Amino acid sequence: MLNHLKKGKYILGINARNLTYLRPSNSQRAIRIANNKLLAKKILNKNGLPVSQTYSIIENIKELKDFDWANLPSTFALKPNQGLGGEGILIVYGQKKKFPYPWVKADKKIIEIKDLKSHISNILEGTFSITNLPDIAFFEERIKLLKLLKPYAYRGIPDIRVIVYNSVPVMAELRLPTKESGGKANLHLGGIGVGIDLGTGITTTAIQRDRLIEYAPGTRLLLKGIQIPDWREVLRLSVHAQQITKIGFMGIDIAIDREKGPIILELNARPGLSIQIANLASLNDRLQRIKGLKIKTISKGVKIAQDLFGGEVEEGLEEISGRKVIGINEPIEVLDKEKNKNLTMAKVDTGAYRTTVCTSLAKELGIDKIIDSKKVKGSLGIEERPIINLSFILDKRLVSTEAFIADRGEMKYDIIVGRKDLKRFLVDPAKNIFMTARVLEKAKEKRGIK
Repeated sequence: MLNHLKKGKYILGINARNLTYLRPSNSQRAIRIANNKLLAKKILNKNGLPVSQTYSIIENIKELKDFDWANLPSTFALKPNQGLGGEGILIVYGQKKKFPYPWVKADKKIIEIKDLKSHISNILEGTFSITNLPDIAFFEERIKLLKLLKPYAYRGIPDIRVIVYNSVPVMAELRLPTKESGGKANLHLGGIGVGIDLGTGITTTAIQRDRLIEYAPGTRLLLKGIQIPDWREVLRLSVHAQQITKIGFMGIDIAIDREKGPIILELNARPGLSIQIANLASLNDRLQRIKGLKIKTISKGVKIAQDLFGGEVEEGLEEISGRKVIGINEPIEVLDKEKNKNLTMAKVDTGAYRTTVCTSLAKELGIDKIIDSKKVKGSLGIEERPIINLSFILDKRLVSTEAFIADRGEMKYDIIVGRKDLKRFLVDPAKNIFMTARVLEKAKEKRGIK
């Protein structure tokens, strides 16, 4: 599927995006709002939506000459009002000491007043403007990094890009700054994009330079399985912002401040399309599914998004790998000596090599015939464990194996499935499937357990 996405077999291209969705959905007024960061912030703030605080605005050379640099805080973001794709944004991470000492950028390079003046001059001249016309520079607060995301982000602030169409969020990704991107959450500069399951708010596949990766650069931190805080609020803000601005097809960038929670950074009427690769899904397919729907409320738009587009990335992973995605807690059906299916709960443990079955369960099912034994190192030291033949069905796949039997009477699960029997599966720690109390009762009743 990834190759198909890269080759454009399923991917929504720029021309199709513009002709089919952007032009019919976005009026000139809507595009003007999206292109003007200060105007967008003003409209959103007026309607009670959270935006980052603006410290100062510089509209011309005279204001630049008269600017009081002592009023700048030790950390801030300097932005062009009509910049595109993160161009011209300068993030100041801190200050050596109080004014007039220089500031420090995300890449640890020193930045002085003369450097800020030069950068603002370029902004005023329209160097970074989407229209190539003279622009406005402004300083705003730098979002306080969420502790959860700090290990994954290199000296910058991650944000969440959500594509919204027809009052329904259709795709989302977490964008992480890296050393290569200079501390900016910009995929074109080498930042990381991680797909997000819309149903759960949990990250899925990650890409850098349009290539799949598993870990944050230079670490063993898995990028898959991160639970985005306040996920439903992120989706709610996305829909609310679209309804207020009437930008029918847009990307909205939201950061999560460790004190204030979700904050809207900016709106984009021409969002990039590499988000499809991070989600292993076609944006066009999702857009077509909601085209023409009448969405009256914000909560309805959020619910449709979560119901329609939750779990699709999992299906993409299964298609690519040929393996089923399972969680760390799974219902399985154990075959007894008569080949009848007996439902129970198992713990999937990739730290254990061989599957282990509780002795009492094996005896109840008549599968406790010992065929071999092996010495293993357990919590009580070296012990001899008997081995039996075992067959069970996990996620509709039959597994026939040799398993240990051991006393697990004090343990929560009667069965631990080890990695020897997981070769046809992908284990996702974020996917926990718990059986209801009633199902467990039925399983016990069938086995005659009170």
